[in-house]
Order: sequence, then C-alpha cells, then structure tokens
Amino acid sequence: MASGFFAILDDIAALMDDVSVTAKIAAKNTAGILGDDLAVNAEKATGFLSSRELPVLWAITKGSFINKIIIVPIALLLNAFFPIAIKVILVLGGFFLAYEGVEKIIEYFFHRQKTGDKVIAETKQDDSDAEKTKVKSAVMTDFILSIEIVIIALGSVLEESLTIQILTVSVIALLATIGVYGIVAIIVRMDDAGYKLIKRSGDKGFFASIGHLLVKSLPIIIRILAVVGTIALILVSGGIFVHNIEFLHHILPNIATLVKELLFGLVAGLIVVAIVKAVTTIFGSLKKSH
Repeated sequence: MASGFFAILDDIAALMDDVSVTAKIAAKNTAGILGDDLAVNAEKATGFLSSRELPVLWAITKGSFINKIIIVPIALLLNAFFPIAIKVILVLGGFFLAYEGVEKIIEYFFHRQKTGDKVIAETKQDDSDAEKTKVKSAVMTDFILSIEIVIIALGSVLEESLTIQILTVSVIALLATIGVYGIVAIIVRMDDAGYKLIKRSGDKGFFASIGHLLVKSLPIIIRILAVVGTIALILVSGGIFVHNIEFLHHILPNIATLVKELLFGLVAGLIVVAIVKAVTTIFGSLKKSH
C-alpha cells in the first residue's frame, strides 16, 4: 500500500518536472506577447482617480482570470477537433486590436482634448458608467491577447501528452495574469509609494529623494506605456495576420518582419476604422431622418 502511494508521488513529481520544462519553453515563446500585454494593460489601467486605480485593476484582473478559464478549455478542444477555428478567431481578434491601436493614433492627432476638457474628463473618470466602459474595453483587449498567449503556449507542447498540454497551458495562463497585472499594480501605485516615503522621511534624505523620483517618474512611465501600448496593439495584430494568413506571410519578403507587421496592422486598423465610421454615420443619418 505504502509503495503504491510513493509510486503515485513519484509519477506526480516526474509529471511536474516535465511540466516545468515545457512551461519554461512556452514562457520563452510567449515572452514577446506578454511584454505587449503588459504595455497595453498598464496603459488601460491608468487615467482613473487614485482611489479607484486598484479597484479598477482588480476588476480587470478578475475579467482576465475569467477570460483564461473560458479560453484554455476551448483552445484545447478546438485544437483537437477543429484547429482551423483557432486561426479564424485569432484573425478576427487581430482586426479588433488593429482597430483599437489605429483609433488611438487618430484620436491623438485629430481629436485631442483641450487642457480644460482633459481636466473635466479626468474628473469624470470616477463616474461608474465611464469606469465600467473602460474596464469592459480592457477585458476585451485582454481576451484577444489571452487567446494568442494560450495558442502560442499550446503550440509549444503539441507533441506532448494531453495532460502536459493542459497543465502547461494552464500554468502559462495563470502566470500571465498574475505577472502582468501584478507589475501593472506596482506601476500605477508608484506615486502613492513615493508620497509615503516623502512623508515618513520628513522630506529629507535618501528616502525622500527616492520618493520624489517615484512621483516624478510615474507620469513619464504612463506616457511611455501609452505609446508602447498603442504600438504593441498594432504590432500584435500585424503579427497575427502575418503568421496566420498564408498570402500575407509571403508578401514583401525583403522587408523586416517587424516593419511588415506594423504595416499590416496599420492598414487593417485603418480599414476597420473606416468601416466603423461609415456604419455609425449611416445609422446616425437614419436616426435623424426618423
């Protein structure tokens, strides 16, 4: 009886060793998209009143966990019975990400708010409807990025047994959520940590200097993340198109992959923005006519 119990423990240990190895490979393969995920979600988790930052981030994190719970089993089932569906979902998600990225660029250059309007907008960020809207947008973006993370992780262990596939993909999905949103939480609370250091040190000495550095650094980091996050959305979408649409994969072979992905992401985003604009204009005209 005891020997059987220890044999089971030995099997579990061996399985965990295998999962550890495959998880490291999957983590390496998903590192790029995780970096993009961090930049995108850090940008989306900011712009709220200080008292609402962590509650909003927690709401997005819970949404991310639910996304993973939905995506992991569906990805495993589709991979087993209907693998083409994964590509279709990825490509549709790519169009959504491209749209979000290009829309941000258009908004910045052509519809930028005046300083007074910006203050009013920021003041209104504590409005529950505005908060819910931004959380939904962040969760939807996380959903698309999570699909790619899960698919890439799954692609790293296709030759392994189903058990190892399930465990490896689940580990990566869990680490992606905890790691990304844990870092985002640290970033958005930098200023509060800085103010506490300044207060406790009496605004004197080394810790006060660190506090001032944290407070001054946060706006700069947020601006950088806003730019990086927008570029990441377009690059990720372009990468989805290049790697999942055979025709695009072979176009412009002499151009660097990064440039090609950026180009395809921009073009796709502009197309979707134009379609959305046309549809909203038509519906707006119909409403006015009635």
